[in-house]
Order: sequence, then structure tokens, then C-alpha cells
Amino acid sequence: MLLVYISIFLISCVLLLWVSSFLVGALMRIAKFLGWREFVVAFFVVAFAATIPNLFVGISSALHKIPQLSFGDVVGGNVIDLTIAVALAALIAKGLPSESRLIQTSSIFTIAIAILPLLLILDGTLGRGDGLILILVFAFYIFWLFSKKERFTKIYEEKRVEIIKEFKVFIKDLGKVILGIILLLLAAEGIVRAASFFAESLNLSLALVGILIVGLGNAFPETYFAIAAAKKGQTWMILGDLMGAVIVPATLVLGIVALICPIEIPDFSPFVIARFFLIIAAIFFLFFVRTGRRITKKEALILLGIYIIFVLVEILTK
Repeated sequence: MLLVYISIFLISCVLLLWVSSFLVGALMRIAKFLGWREFVVAFFVVAFAATIPNLFVGISSALHKIPQLSFGDVVGGNVIDLTIAVALAALIAKGLPSESRLIQTSSIFTIAIAILPLLLILDGTLGRGDGLILILVFAFYIFWLFSKKERFTKIYEEKRVEIIKEFKVFIKDLGKVILGIILLLLAAEGIVRAASFFAESLNLSLALVGILIVGLGNAFPETYFAIAAAKKGQTWMILGDLMGAVIVPATLVLGIVALICPIEIPDFSPFVIARFFLIIAAIFFLFFVRTGRRITKKEALILLGIYIIFVLVEILTK
């Protein structure tokens, strides 16, 4: 039975990665077709699409009355985004530039939002009121992000997107988005059911399963996109995407989950270590972004080391 659920989990993760990759491609072509500015695509569309797996896993876990899984998923995913994803992209690209004013300001916003859910749940419950606060913070972030569009006046050139101006392609991409959402629902259900089995059969808390297993699986899309962008030399959009991939789950996803089913954490011990390392990763990330205006290969190795130590400590203190 264990092998069956391991297979379900792995297949669901692969499905999430595959669907997310073609979903982002479709959303980017739709964004270009609609004439959206490049900063919207770089800092919103890709990051939001990469967060869709977290959203569906969160909704599914809330409907199954185990929202702790979603909380662990988001916390674990945030640690991964600020360490592994950034580190691998920086190593491949031989450094990530961070001189953009939007990146500099967003880095502070990112760290504050990553820590916010941990503060709201200190009383043991992330209730509907807390969920509403998180959604309002997300709305504020989106308002702030779009208010800076005058700094990004470049619109995709017509000659670069001739094919997406065909209405048939536009409709096809809409169909891909709908199909992708359906497949993501199936994958999320598989992950939630497998995670519940792992927690019960291995005597692990749902929170720990979410932090170490589900969080890693759901972080595949943004990590994949960061690596792919680094290989193509599109380093200007990597940090924006990853910071969006931290902000959206920590606000919108947890907010929706808490509204559906308040998150109660009777045993906060699995989150003590995760909270500590999330704060450490956030501090180092913020320091690296704001000093030298570039994340170097040496700094990337430090971030990678933080995640490795985090996993070892979580396992050894289980």
C-alpha cells in the first residue's frame, strides 16, 4: 500500500510540474495577445501560475478538513523558494542581478509577508479573520505592483508575437488553461490523499509532511521556471517570479484556506524549526539582494547550505 501511495504522490508531482509548465506558456501568450506590459508578465503571471498547485492543494486539504497540510506546504515552499530555487538559478546564470528598484522594494515586502502567517498563527489558530487579513495584504501588494507600471512602459513588440495575434491560437490557449486547471485539481487531490496516508502510516504530523514533502513537490514549478530562465539568460525576471511565488501562497492561498476551514495547529513543534529557518533564509536573501545589487555564486551556495541544514535538522528532531 505504501508503494501505491508513493506512486500516486510522485505521479501527482510530475503532473503538477508538467501542467504548470504548459500553463505558464499559455498564460504568457494570452498576456502578450492582450497587450499586457512585460512587468505584468514577469512579476505576476508566471509567479501566480506557479502558485496554482499550492492553491489547489490548499483548497483540497481544507475541504478534507486537514488545512494544516496547506500551512506546512506554504511554509516549506517559501523556504525552498528563498534558498534552493534562488541558489540553482544563480549558479546556472553565474549570478542574479537585483539592481531593479522594484526588486529592491519587493524584497522587503517579500520577507515581511513570508513571516506574517507565522505571526498570525502564534495563538495556535489561523482563523477566518486572519485569512481575511492575508487576502487584504495580497490585494494591497497587487495594487502596489500595478501602481509601479510607469517604470515598465515596454510593451511586447508586434513582430515578436505575430503568431499569438491569431485568434485561433488565443482560443487554443484558453482551452489549455481550462484543461490545465482540471488536471491540477486531480493532481492536488492525489497529493492530499497521499500526504494523509504518509502522515498516518509513518506516524508523522500533517504539518511536517507538508513542510518537507508536499512543499518540495509544489515548489517544483517555480524552481523549474527559474532554472529555465537562467539557462536562457533571462535573469531579470527570475527574482521577481520567485518573490511572487513566496508572496501569493503566503497571502492569497493561506487566506482562502483559512476562510474555508480555519487552520489549527495543536502541536507547533514542527513549525518551530521551519519558522527559524524561514527567518534565517529571509534575512540572508534580503541581505544578498540589497548588497552588491547581485546574488553571487558564493551567496547561492550559502542559501543552498541553509536548506540542506534545514532538512537535516527537521529529520533528526522528528
